[in-house]
Amino acid sequence: MRAVWRAARAAVRRRRLQTIVILLVTLVSTGAMVVALGLVDSASAPFEKTLARQRGPHMVAAFDPAKVSDTELTRAARQPGVEAAAGPFAQAKIEMPTGPENHGLGGQVTVVGRSGPAGPVDRVDLWAGRWATRPGEVVLNRQTDWTARDLGKRIQVPSGPTLTIVGFAFELSHTADAWVAPDQIAALHPTATQMLFRFTDASSEARLRDQLATVTQGLPKNALTASESYLALKHRAGGTARLYASYLLAFGVLGVLVAVLIVANVVSGAVISGFRHIGILKSLGFTPGQVVAVYLTMVSLPAVVGCALGTALGNLVSRPFFRFVFTGPDSGVFHNNVGVPRWVSLLALLGMPLVCALAALAPAVRAHRLPAARAISAGSAPRAGRALGVQRRLAGSGLPRSVSLGVGLPLARPGRSALTLAAVVLGVTTVTLATGLATTMTRFAAAGQDSYQVTVYTNNFRHGQVIEPEHADRELQSLLGSLPGAREVTARADVEVSVAGSAKSVLLEARRGGLPRLDSVLTDGRWTRRTGEIVAGSAFLRQHGLRIGDHLTLEKGDRRETVVVVGEYMEDNSRLVVGEWSTMAALSPQEKPIAYHVQLRDGADPDTYARAARDADSGITTTPTGPDPAAQAIIGSAVALTLMLAVVASLGVFNTVVLNTHDRRRDLGMLKSIGMTPRQVTVMMVTSMALLGALGSLLGIPLGIAGYDLVVPRMADAVDIALPPYMTDVWRPPTLAGLALAGLVIGVLGALIPARRAARLTIAEVLHNE
Repeated sequence: MRAVWRAARAAVRRRRLQTIVILLVTLVSTGAMVVALGLVDSASAPFEKTLARQRGPHMVAAFDPAKVSDTELTRAARQPGVEAAAGPFAQAKIEMPTGPENHGLGGQVTVVGRSGPAGPVDRVDLWAGRWATRPGEVVLNRQTDWTARDLGKRIQVPSGPTLTIVGFAFELSHTADAWVAPDQIAALHPTATQMLFRFTDASSEARLRDQLATVTQGLPKNALTASESYLALKHRAGGTARLYASYLLAFGVLGVLVAVLIVANVVSGAVISGFRHIGILKSLGFTPGQVVAVYLTMVSLPAVVGCALGTALGNLVSRPFFRFVFTGPDSGVFHNNVGVPRWVSLLALLGMPLVCALAALAPAVRAHRLPAARAISAGSAPRAGRALGVQRRLAGSGLPRSVSLGVGLPLARPGRSALTLAAVVLGVTTVTLATGLATTMTRFAAAGQDSYQVTVYTNNFRHGQVIEPEHADRELQSLLGSLPGAREVTARADVEVSVAGSAKSVLLEARRGGLPRLDSVLTDGRWTRRTGEIVAGSAFLRQHGLRIGDHLTLEKGDRRETVVVVGEYMEDNSRLVVGEWSTMAALSPQEKPIAYHVQLRDGADPDTYARAARDADSGITTTPTGPDPAAQAIIGSAVALTLMLAVVASLGVFNTVVLNTHDRRRDLGMLKSIGMTPRQVTVMMVTSMALLGALGSLLGIPLGIAGYDLVVPRMADAVDIALPPYMTDVWRPPTLAGLALAGLVIGVLGALIPARRAARLTIAEVLHNE
């Protein structure tokens, strides 16, 4: 084995180009796969682990206390299929004004009366303070932005008691915003009874619904008012991760395929160009198995180094990237648990070198079968084969001789050319997929950016105090519209309401002014025209089982309004619906705008307008509209991965031209001896790869379009949005014409440097080597 190791190390040092190519290919491919697989695992693993540790409920159900008693609910929880149950707990919803005095509890707050954090289901993690055991005490469901120093602060419930914060807890299923002692909940006027269930079979939404139906079949009609499964929560919590994982996996798979093809090409070329080396090894006593071991070791060394560096790089960038990906109300559990799991790193460190070794096995076996005498006597020039025949037929075509000779070169080594072509095809596929993805994400990010450029919020914080605007609602809107550069000002109000029969709150958004649609993009139906009409995103419609034309009743206190869904728009917030200002006023007449969106005239500077607005009223906060960070991250990472894979594909072309030059040194010397100029040699070698590049574009563009059609719908489904047709209609003739050049660019750039090097070969140098 020592002789094999020495021979392999010498081959690595001698074949520096092939070593660098294999190292770069495996580094890029491994890094992309580590991040992609880590992201897929992190999208579910932390949630599942935390849910299991807390014995989280598979189903949270709310019942009408006027129709079903606690005794009946306790009896129903003993039905077959129920693994464990907690409750009944009295549940109240209170309206809390927004402001620092309420410590972040603004809008509609769900409070549950519960005697302690433990139990057979939903074991609450009490991470600071103690549990509320007496009237006047409350525990808040918070994981971040709070410290033990906040214990003891007080919260004034409107028309109710003053509650002192005695503890902070975290509960993944978010069954409540706050908990109080059972003796306290009556003072908050509970309107529902909460039950938490764990079922023996929680494998699908359908099974959970069937088991809940079994539990409730003996209860009075319409006793169940709302329910939500842990699968819906898991889907929302991991949606952004699935968004990124969809395209990262696509790039990772493409990278692995490119790595396999280029490694096979490199080793095949090393075997063919190293016939004499193989013969010498065998004449020195190396067995055929040892020769195979030399070539596999020659590939494995840079592959192992590339995989190690790629794994380290993937782990290095994964944590900040994952922290960016996992955002939202339930992000804390992910921030504390995300990262590349050990099995992904082991798979990358062991799997990728194995893939490279398998790719090298077939050409290495060829070295195994090659007799020593034949290897030593083999000349450097390959058999003419089809290449010479094609070149002869093209000689009379009127093409320049250097071009006709270049067109026939790929046929001299059809196997090598096929591997190079496949690498170029995958490079073009990557470029096509990334172009379509970037176009869609650019249009997605731009949806609404041209509608308004500045957002003005109707409050300001200074030295811990809330500063109210100096002007009333209509006066402030008029003032903002009169400032230099303003074209149109639209007021926006958000009010939390409830859907009749549901325990979840809904955010009703209304806008008043000349731009009622603003950044909303309609995907189906129409916009609202009158009171009682709403539009909603696909996430809301899916969660509530609604379609366009369906009716639902919204409630706010003692006010009710029946509305009809008239349209679906692009929105991933499952709690948000949009209606007319009059619809909001019918439910909450005293509601005031929380923000004004300002559309500026052409050429107006958003920062200048924002400063003028703050000078006009010190009680407002201004924010110029910025780019969508998620869209920018997707576009930036897609472009970076595309450039890396395109460079890797070009390195494969580079390696092929180097091998072709080595094989045809005698031919190049003969051509130069009869008058071929260095420029013609360059044209000949570049033409041979330009032909493969053109074929690569022809085959790669349809594959890239197919990849786009596979990846983009899954990205949209991951975040529960429907994309309008104009965002996915990206394959226009100018775009396709530009993509047709991708293969040519990869082929020409990869071939140019070794072609120029071949052009500098002198006749004397070639004949001396022969």
